[in-house]
Amino acid sequence: MTVIVLFGGRSDERHVSVASAQNIVRSLDAPLAWFWAPSGAVHDVHRDDLLHHKNPFTNDFEPSRPAIWPDLEQALDTLPVEHPVFLLALHGGEGEDGGVQRLMEARGIPFTGSGSAASAAAFDKGRAKEIVENHLRVAESLVVDDVRAIDGSIATMLKRHEKIVLKPVAGGSSRGLFFVDLTTDLAPIVAAIHALKVPYILEQFIAGRELTVGVVDGENGPRALPVIEIETDPGFAFDYEGKYLGKGTREICPAKIPDAIRDEAQQMALVAHTVLGCEGYSRSDLILADDGLYFLERNTLPGLTSSSLVPQQLREAGVSFRDFLEEQIAIGRRR
Repeated sequence: MTVIVLFGGRSDERHVSVASAQNIVRSLDAPLAWFWAPSGAVHDVHRDDLLHHKNPFTNDFEPSRPAIWPDLEQALDTLPVEHPVFLLALHGGEGEDGGVQRLMEARGIPFTGSGSAASAAAFDKGRAKEIVENHLRVAESLVVDDVRAIDGSIATMLKRHEKIVLKPVAGGSSRGLFFVDLTTDLAPIVAAIHALKVPYILEQFIAGRELTVGVVDGENGPRALPVIEIETDPGFAFDYEGKYLGKGTREICPAKIPDAIRDEAQQMALVAHTVLGCEGYSRSDLILADDGLYFLERNTLPGLTSSSLVPQQLREAGVSFRDFLEEQIAIGRRR
C-alpha cells in the first residue's frame, strides 16, 4: 500500500500541520506528501520542498508545484495510486472535526487516527465533556453558541468562580484562549471573540499543575504513555506561542509527580480514549488540583512535530517515532 501524508488544510492550525508533516516524512521511506492548501486545492509536494521549508510555525508553506486537484473530494475520487492509506497530519477544522474522516469512510479509503464519529465528539469540547462526565471529574462549563451573548455569559460564570477560561468550542493549539477574572478588561477580549464568530466554551478555572497524557493503540489494546507536566511562567499561558515558540513554558517528561498520581492520570487518559471511541492515538489534558485530577479535553490528532508532546512521550517510553508511525499505518490499513 502507498502511504500518503495529508497535511495543511483550511484551519488556522495548518502551520502546525506542516511541521508535523515534516517530522513524519523525514521518518518514513518515501511516502507521498499531499498539501491541502487554504484555497481547498490539493498539491502533490516534492519531499525536498517540504523538508527545506523554514520556520513552519510562523511561515506559510508555498508549494512549488501547481495544484493537481481543485479540492480534496476530487483528489479522493481520482486517486492516482492503488491501495493507498492516508497518514493524517492535519490539525483543527475539517481535518480534526470528522469532516475529512467522513469523506474517506464514504469511499472506503483507510486512514490513521480516529473515525469521524469520535473525531467530531472529541473536537466539540462541550460535547466531549458531556460524554466523559459520568466517568471522569470535569470543571463546570457553559457553552455559548451565539457569541453576541458572551458578555452576559462571562458575568454569569464570574458570579460563581473567581477566574474562568474562555476558548473556542471546536479548536486546538490554544488559539483564541483567554483567562478572565473580575479585574480583567473585557473589552478587547469580547471584541476578539466577536471577530472570531465561533461558539465558545466558558470553563471554571482550576488552579493546579497542567498534565497531559498520550494514549496509543496496539496489538494488546490501548496503552498510556508517560505523563508530561507543563510549567508556565508568571504572566504566560500554554497558548500557541507557549506551545510552539517556546515562550514562557517548559515541558517536563516524565512529570515529577507521585506514582499514584501518575497511574491515575494515565487511567483517566485511557478512559477518555475509550469512552470517546478514539482509535490509533490521542492525548488528554488534565489539571492536578489540590482536591485531585480534573479532565479538560481530548485531542484526536495531536501534534506530531519533533517537539510535540506525544513524540516526547514516545521517546520517554522507548518507542521510536518510526515504529509509532508504522503501527498507526497498520491500524489504518485494518480499518
